[in-house]
Amino acid sequence: MIFEGKVIKYGDNVDTDVIIPARYLNTIDKKELASHCMEDLDLDFQEKVKTANIIVAGNNFGCGSSREHAPLAIKESGVTLVIAKSFARIFYRNAINIGLAIYECPEAAEAIEGGDEVYSDSDRGVIVDKTTGKTFTTKPFPPFIAQIIADGGLMEAIKKGNIR
Repeated sequence: MIFEGKVIKYGDNVDTDVIIPARYLNTIDKKELASHCMEDLDLDFQEKVKTANIIVAGNNFGCGSSREHAPLAIKESGVTLVIAKSFARIFYRNAINIGLAIYECPEAAEAIEGGDEVYSDSDRGVIVDKTTGKTFTTKPFPPFIAQIIADGGLMEAIKKGNIR
């Protein structure tokens, strides 16, 4: 899969409470969740995500509670890829389950800046900062995870018969 776009950058320990504040967890409407994504961390996120679709962050992205709403809000807001130095384990699994592509690549997360243009090929494990010309490598998605992401999440992959 190919991902291309402009970057929104965050630091370390972005927790699920700022990705989607608990006061909005009483809805299952994906668009409603997306409309409140990052509002306690970045008041300009809704404007930024109109022209940027990749998040780059520091260590421990998605820490906090195990709510699946967090990666869902990110994905529904229009973000197609999250690159971080590291992810909270439950966030990592939840992101895959809902079909949000995520990479752990400390070197890329350190070097890529907000506003940079990024290209990534998940089949080859390549990330290119087109703004600076720097190239980074990460592990390609295993085929079953690539299939889940391509299908739009675990449930969709199961419905399509691609995961058993």
